[in-house]
Amino acid sequence: MSAPIVRGLSELRAMVSGWKQSGETVGVVPTMGALHQGHLSLVRAAKDGCDRVIVTIFINPKQFNNPADYDNYPRTEEEDARKLAPFGVDAVYVPDGPTMYPDGFATNVSVGGLTDVLCGAHRPGHFDGVATVVSKLFLQTQADRAYFGEKDFQQLQVVTRLAADLDIPIKVVGCPTIREEDGLAMSSRNLLLSDRARVWAPALNTAMEEVAEGLLAGGDMATLRAKAVAQIERAGFTEVEYLDLRACDTLELLKTPSRPARLLAAAWLAGVRLIDNIAVG
Repeated sequence: MSAPIVRGLSELRAMVSGWKQSGETVGVVPTMGALHQGHLSLVRAAKDGCDRVIVTIFINPKQFNNPADYDNYPRTEEEDARKLAPFGVDAVYVPDGPTMYPDGFATNVSVGGLTDVLCGAHRPGHFDGVATVVSKLFLQTQADRAYFGEKDFQQLQVVTRLAADLDIPIKVVGCPTIREEDGLAMSSRNLLLSDRARVWAPALNTAMEEVAEGLLAGGDMATLRAKAVAQIERAGFTEVEYLDLRACDTLELLKTPSRPARLLAAAWLAGVRLIDNIAVG
């Protein structure tokens, strides 16, 4: 049985109000659709941790720098609903543009510091779009817990910070990255890769794993990075935007994994921007 699709905010709030009055906990899994096993792992975690689960699907125009990227983003609502059916989620919230951004909408949520580096440096305004829509979804769903994948590690840190800074009573839960058998991090953008590019794509993760091993063996980050970038480009990628070692909590740039650290990368392959990250140490 498919989960009920809810498009109106008043209908959603009425449902959530009833659950809350019964003392039930509510989990939310915010998505932009084109669901894959990574998303579904978040749904499983939400089902395990909450009495009621809402999956949201909204392709947020405010977090796209390139209008063509927004236009080309996969839209698969019917298929998404079929994928969610076995999980018994309680609602699939699919608001339209005017519901999220009505006429006269003039508010922007911006998280400083964490958004100045990595994807934030290469996609100006992207994380303002993320922070704004996530703030609205947190408030609209009134969820007790929100589930995000570690695959978008910078995003996870940003939404955790905004919830804390704005005193939104929600616990942000980070869940492990889900990968294909060849190591490629699952992403909706993988659907945009040609068959040929899909064969090349795992080279990003392979090179990152080698950098992580080198760091743990005492290697120099600059040397390891240069070797990895050359390796990634030989595999068919056209540009490596960044390949950085950063502190997990602040995203401060590190030379060695002297504290809990992540290796984060973004690179272009056949016109598709892929990101990945792995823990180091």
